[in-house]
Amino acid sequence: MKIKVGFGFDVHQLKENHPFVIGGVDLEHHKGAFGHSDADVLLHAICDALLGAANLRDIGFHFKNTDPRWKGISSLILLKETVKLLTEKNWEIGNIDAMLCLEAPKINPHIPAMQEHIASAAGISVDDISIKATTNEQMGFIGREEGVVAYAVCLIQREK
Repeated sequence: MKIKVGFGFDVHQLKENHPFVIGGVDLEHHKGAFGHSDADVLLHAICDALLGAANLRDIGFHFKNTDPRWKGISSLILLKETVKLLTEKNWEIGNIDAMLCLEAPKINPHIPAMQEHIASAAGISVDDISIKATTNEQMGFIGREEGVVAYAVCLIQREK
């Protein structure tokens, strides 16, 4: 068995009265993430981790923010497309571990739904997806609720 590990990072600006989607879940909050797609910072970090592990470049290479096909699209579709790219190279996902960093809203109540969405899009078990969240202790752009950050690591595997 050959295994590889990937790391992903993403950041999005927060804007007043904008939708806030994380892990495929619409969150109630006075601010939301801004971007070309639905700006789902968690799914973008996961896509980058998966693509990086398979040496398939990054999310911006495959889903350019200048391409109108991806404007406003659900990042769950981007994750599905990422998994297709891995499958074409005979990779399968072992696990995903992700961390969100934001001041508000509280993420813990939404983690099970996020895991379900990600598991469905990636074709893996909820038990293979870990999502955690922390604040930035009110410091920096995260602490001022100007942005949200996500980190992800993954393991992919295939028969040699």
